[in-house]
Amino acid sequence: MKTSLLRPHSPLISVATRVLDVILVVLAGVGAFWLRFSEAGLSMPVAYGALLLIAGLLAAVVFPMLGVYRSWRARGLMAPGVRALGAWSLVFFLLLTLLLLAKQGETYSRLWLVLWWGVTGLLLVGLRTIIFSFLRAVRRRGYNRRKAVLVGCGPSARNLYERAEEMSWAGFEVVAIFGDGDDCALKGISPRPVEELWDYVEQNLVDEIWIAVPLEESARLRDVLERLHCSTANVRYVPDLFGLILLNHGVSEILDMPMIDLTSSPMTGVNRLVKAIEDRVLAFVILVMISPLMLAIALGIKLTSSGPIFFRQTRLGWDGKEFEIYKFRSMVEHREQVGEVTQAQKNDPRVTRLGAFLRRTSLDELPQFINVLQGRMSIVGPRPHAIEHNEMFKNLIEGYMLRHKVKPGITGWAQVNGWRGETDTLEKMQRRIEYDLYYIENWSLIFDFKIIVMTVFRGFAHENAY
Repeated sequence: MKTSLLRPHSPLISVATRVLDVILVVLAGVGAFWLRFSEAGLSMPVAYGALLLIAGLLAAVVFPMLGVYRSWRARGLMAPGVRALGAWSLVFFLLLTLLLLAKQGETYSRLWLVLWWGVTGLLLVGLRTIIFSFLRAVRRRGYNRRKAVLVGCGPSARNLYERAEEMSWAGFEVVAIFGDGDDCALKGISPRPVEELWDYVEQNLVDEIWIAVPLEESARLRDVLERLHCSTANVRYVPDLFGLILLNHGVSEILDMPMIDLTSSPMTGVNRLVKAIEDRVLAFVILVMISPLMLAIALGIKLTSSGPIFFRQTRLGWDGKEFEIYKFRSMVEHREQVGEVTQAQKNDPRVTRLGAFLRRTSLDELPQFINVLQGRMSIVGPRPHAIEHNEMFKNLIEGYMLRHKVKPGITGWAQVNGWRGETDTLEKMQRRIEYDLYYIENWSLIFDFKIIVMTVFRGFAHENAY
């Protein structure tokens, strides 16, 4: 009875959470209006109420699309909270875009809009904190737990068992292990022969069956599955992929067939749309703001050295496609030998006086916002390398070319963490690639905004920029 305390009511709980989220979005707007205009004693205008209703409808549509209501089991508190905050930020961003396009921005108080965003975010995260804490307390008392059976030996099986033990709040309990060999024994649970698996499942209440068969024993998977075709338990396959570099791994359906993704781009579906909107809107606004500065830099380059204003170079972008990157020219005109690119070094004689300042402050990168408007780059992403450097490092650093699974960026996770400038050693390039791949694996709208804020405060000038 304990294990089924909440399960029969899970559809009702899911619907209630969705309805409550919409109510919170609307009520937070009303509360923010009261905070903003309480002293004036104003009643809420119709325009404000209409915007709240639109926001509620958008939240009802967008939140499920972004996975806000996925199962929280086996996930920490941060995951649902951050996902809900990111989804609400996207809804809020769409609202601002609608107001901008409809030329209705001046109708609403800017302070009210900021308060509305903040109060709603706090309420959404707070709701999930309460639910998460409640579920954790319930599972700690033995309720709402799921019994799992582990099939297989090896690193994947051992890692899975240890995670179930460490993350006890997730409510999974490994009750039996099936595999050959004494090395399958884990913390007092003696392994059983695989041949006894079906008899055990048939005689005992089992919710989950986790198959963690090593790759060299994958031929046995068919035998295991055949024994489980009558089971009502959730049967899940955990591929033994230790030692492989994975990127956004998961499961996709291609040609009506399930496939395990070992490396894939996160920029698909809604993510691709969100990233495109973020890039184009921010790039347009920033270009308008910095156009006087760009004009002054262009004039300075023309007056202080001969040659073109812009430096153009072919680099690899998304999916390895070539594109032409724009920068303000910071060096005297010179020619490189075919197939060679010499990185700028400290006290490089090729760099002009104005160019040294531009490179040190990253102002030479400003024309790349044009690349962003063209759709060839993103504001945030791995920095694009010269084609010659790609050829040099792709066979030396494992996973190097995976950085092209997203559009290259003007700034990135590697750059704000200090890995920018000259990469004169293999170790420096390896560290940069590690940060690039971490960004791709963990991409989110919130992560992008975090990197942009870090860039503003510490990402422009750096001792390695020369």
